[in-house]
Amino acid sequence: MKKTFLFAMLLASAALTAKADSQDNDNIGTDAPEPAGFLTSALNSALEQAAPAVDAEEQMQYGRTETKWASAPKFGGYAIGSYKYSDQEGKHGGDGFNARLVRLYVDGTVLKDFKYRIQLEMNGDPATTKSAHLKDFFVAWSHWKELEVKVGQFKRCFTFENPYNPWEVGVGDYSQLTKKMAGFNDYCGGEATNTGGRDLGLQLQGDVLPIGQDKHRLIHYQIGVYNGQGINHADANGAKDFIGTLQLQPIKDLYVGVFGWKGDMKYSNILAHRNRYAISMKYEHNGWTARAEYAHQTGHKIGDYTYDSNTQTQSLNANASNGRADAWYVTVGVPCTPWLKVYAKYDAYRDTAKNSSLNSIYSICPNFQLHKNLMFQVQYNYVYDRNLSADKGHNELWGEVYFRF
Repeated sequence: MKKTFLFAMLLASAALTAKADSQDNDNIGTDAPEPAGFLTSALNSALEQAAPAVDAEEQMQYGRTETKWASAPKFGGYAIGSYKYSDQEGKHGGDGFNARLVRLYVDGTVLKDFKYRIQLEMNGDPATTKSAHLKDFFVAWSHWKELEVKVGQFKRCFTFENPYNPWEVGVGDYSQLTKKMAGFNDYCGGEATNTGGRDLGLQLQGDVLPIGQDKHRLIHYQIGVYNGQGINHADANGAKDFIGTLQLQPIKDLYVGVFGWKGDMKYSNILAHRNRYAISMKYEHNGWTARAEYAHQTGHKIGDYTYDSNTQTQSLNANASNGRADAWYVTVGVPCTPWLKVYAKYDAYRDTAKNSSLNSIYSICPNFQLHKNLMFQVQYNYVYDRNLSADKGHNELWGEVYFRF
């Protein structure tokens, strides 16, 4: 109770000092900070000057020799470094210094309506599938706001937090809900699941029914079909994952949505099912942030099964889980000055959808963005994990530096 009270007091203190003088960020929720680093700005300016000029009145034509109707590619890159301390017993002070990630990406358009992206990542985390790997590659046709068609490798359309890029999450890591339910370090297990919430597939999305004086769109929808195995992996069983969301925007920048996921993944001849739903809310306006999501999973983990190679059948282990899990979080971000925004977060995950498996994380995280290309975070976490046999409650202190180049 004392720690919960202290957390509430810190949040209230941040709110009392707030001033809403930050501006909206159009990139929120796109997993793509604008390519405006020092080096990439110079490169992009040179490419734009070298690109062939297009006469706006010239009729667009299709054909393999047509080159004028392609934009100059825009390059971007950013890096995140971290330091993590923990007083948890047996952790020897935490992870220490780490190169969290370095990303390079390129965006562009062809024939005005076709957008493309390629994104690469390198990191210093040996737990990831590969230290250097292809993160995104896709082409999207977006002639109408009501319908966009995307094909390639990209973020799954499950949860609001999943498509946020690390600059906009607000705290030093994604929630347990996003990591376990959207495919970062998936509940099902298997090495192919640690893929940043992405998969290979085809997705349709759009915004319909403009309302109000500002003509914002009331309804946003996404529906996708995916391999189900994560990034850079071919389908392993022929069946596909189906994911969809329907979101309402009753007032500008306030979204309420529901998400559904029906599918499975195969690893070492074992098939695990994903049957998931999420109920979510987000509000991002004038620098203020509020997000809350709940997600639920049914279907056993890879580790719950034993595979008999003689009969080619799988059966549940005697110590298998109950095949259920759920998670929820609440994030609030308060703009205090043009360079300071304070986030507070409550993050909960239950590996068996029972309180006996509850892992709770209380966080407060000031963001010091001194320049559009430079940001520092200092984060305090109080973790209470009922799954541990001893030292259930412990403290963590993180520091992270973000910079674009």
